Amino acid sequence: MTPITVEGTTAEGFESIRSLFEQNMHRYLENKAQLCIYVDDRCVVDLWARPADDVTFNGDALINIFSSGKSLESIAMAWLVSEGRIQLTDPVTQYWPEYAAEDKGHQTIADVMRHEAGLAALNQSLDPKDLHRDRLKDNKIGAILAAHPTQYRSDEPSASREYHALSRGWIVNEIFRRADVHGRTIGEFFETEIRGPYNADLHIGVANDDLARIARLQPVSIRKHLLYSAWPFAKSRKTHNSLWVLLGRLFNFARQSLISPSSRPKEAFKDLPIIQAFNDPLIIQGETPSANAHCSARGLARIGSALAMGGTSQGKTLLKPEAWQALHAEPITRDMNNLNSSFTQGGVAYFSQDNTGSGAMNQALNQGREGFYGWMGLGGSIFQWHPEKKISVAFVPTSLHMLDFVNERGKTYQAEVLRCVDAAK
Repeated sequence: MTPITVEGTTAEGFESIRSLFEQNMHRYLENKAQLCIYVDDRCVVDLWARPADDVTFNGDALINIFSSGKSLESIAMAWLVSEGRIQLTDPVTQYWPEYAAEDKGHQTIADVMRHEAGLAALNQSLDPKDLHRDRLKDNKIGAILAAHPTQYRSDEPSASREYHALSRGWIVNEIFRRADVHGRTIGEFFETEIRGPYNADLHIGVANDDLARIARLQPVSIRKHLLYSAWPFAKSRKTHNSLWVLLGRLFNFARQSLISPSSRPKEAFKDLPIIQAFNDPLIIQGETPSANAHCSARGLARIGSALAMGGTSQGKTLLKPEAWQALHAEPITRDMNNLNSSFTQGGVAYFSQDNTGSGAMNQALNQGREGFYGWMGLGGSIFQWHPEKKISVAFVPTSLHMLDFVNERGKTYQAEVLRCVDAAK
C-alpha cells in the first residue's frame, strides 16, 4: 500500500486529534481526507492526508460530502427565516401553490425538512441536465415534484419517517428559489452569500473553473470491506467494525429494504449508475443539494462555527438569533428506515443519549457525538456542530466505506475533541 502523508496544523491541547488522524489514516482503508475543527470560533485542527506520491491534494481540495449537504440546505432555509422571507411552520403551498397537487397541500416546510414529505423515492429517473441552474429556473424539476404522488400522508398517525436521500434537496431547492427575493437556487445562494463573505469553500453545482479541484471518490467495495473486517485483531483491522457487526447491520438493512420500497436502490439519473454518477461532471455541475455538495473540510467547519456560536462568527452574522433558534427548534424523534432519528423543524439531526433507544445502530448513531447537531454523508463525511461546547467538526474523506452506516470512523474525532475540550476546563 502507498504510504500516507499527513499535513496541516493542530493547536496546543488538541495534539491527540492529530495522533488519532494519523493512526486512522494509516490503519483504515483510507486514501485522502481532510479534518477541520473549530472550538470557541477558533480553528484548532486543520489537517489533510494524502498518498505520499500525490502532491496535488491539500486542504483546499473539494470533495463530495453526499448527505452532509443536507445541513447546507437547512442553513439556506434558516437564512430565509433570518431575512423574514419564510417561517419553517408555513405550508409549502404558501410559496409554491402547484405543490398542492396529489394531496400534498397539508405539508409544511418543517415536514419536508424532517423527511416526512412522502416523496423519498420518485417514480421516474431525472435527466441530469434538468438539475443545472438554467433548467431548474425553467421549472423542469419543480413540475415533476409538484405533480408527484406521495407514498403516504405525513399527517397520518401511522406514517413513518422515510429518508429522502436525494429528493429532499430537490424539493427544498424549489421552495428556496420561490421564497428568495432574487429567485436564486441554493447553489447560487452559497456562491453569493457564503463563499466570499465567510471564506467558506462550499459548492452546490460546481463551476467549470473549479472542476480541477475536485478529489475523485473511491468507493470501497462491499466484498473488500467485509474481507478486511474479518481480521480477528481489532488493532490491526482495516475497518472500524468487525465482520459480525457489519453482517448484522446488513441483515437489518436488507430486511428494511423489503419492507420499504423507498429504501431500495433507484436509478435516480437517466443512464447513470447511482454511485459513480457523482464522479460525472454532468452531475457535479447540477444541483442535488442533498447528495452532491462539493466542499472542503475547512469551508464546512468555518460555517459550522457560526452555528456553534449562535449564528454569529468572527463578527459576521449568518443567522439572527430567532432564525438560529428556529433551525434548532422542535426536535422530534421518530423511526426512520429502522433508525431512531431526531430531526428539528429546520431539518438538522440532534444527537443525544436519550435518542439511542434499543439496538446497536441507534447507540452507534448517538454515542460519542451527544450534543451535536447536523448530519453525515454516505461513506464517511461528517458536518456537525455543538452549540453548548462551541465546537464545529468537519471530516471529509474520498474513500467511501459504504458499510459504515452511521460514520463511526469519523465519529472518533468528535469523541476526541469533546474529551479535549472537557480536559481543558
